[in-house]
Amino acid sequence: MGYCLSMLLNHRDAEEAAQDIFVKAYRSLDRFKGNSSFSTWLYRITTNHCLDILRKKNRRKTVSLESLIEKDGDSIQGLFSTAPTASFRLEDRELIDKILSTLPEDYRTILTLREVDGLEYQEIAEALGCTLDAVKGRLARSRKSLHESLRHFLPSKDVITDERKGNP
Repeated sequence: MGYCLSMLLNHRDAEEAAQDIFVKAYRSLDRFKGNSSFSTWLYRITTNHCLDILRKKNRRKTVSLESLIEKDGDSIQGLFSTAPTASFRLEDRELIDKILSTLPEDYRTILTLREVDGLEYQEIAEALGCTLDAVKGRLARSRKSLHESLRHFLPSKDVITDERKGNP
């Protein structure tokens, strides 16, 4: 359900999608060939189903990055100022979902599969029906876009200027 929520950005839609996906998967069990893991197969069904829902709506409520920063800037700063942990508070997860919602759909999907759900590159390739190189490229572009969007909140690197080196 968490993956559905991160894609659909609506609790009710995510719950309905999760139920539909399990019914669809159950009815399709005879078509599962075992070429990939069951979880990868289920991710593929989930991704396709959620994308279909988004296409049908043909409109997605997204939060603009500017309004998110205005509303939750302090929380975003706090999220990046603490050491990374394996578990997030519920509020952190909701904030992460809001941040991801500012990205294009394909970036959000691949980042969620890798960084939130922890899938391996090969599993992502199978779930999305693309090559391993495509996964690597999409992840790099997605991370770069996210980094550029949030650069004001990320810890700054200590840049040594010519003056600090002793060169005026």
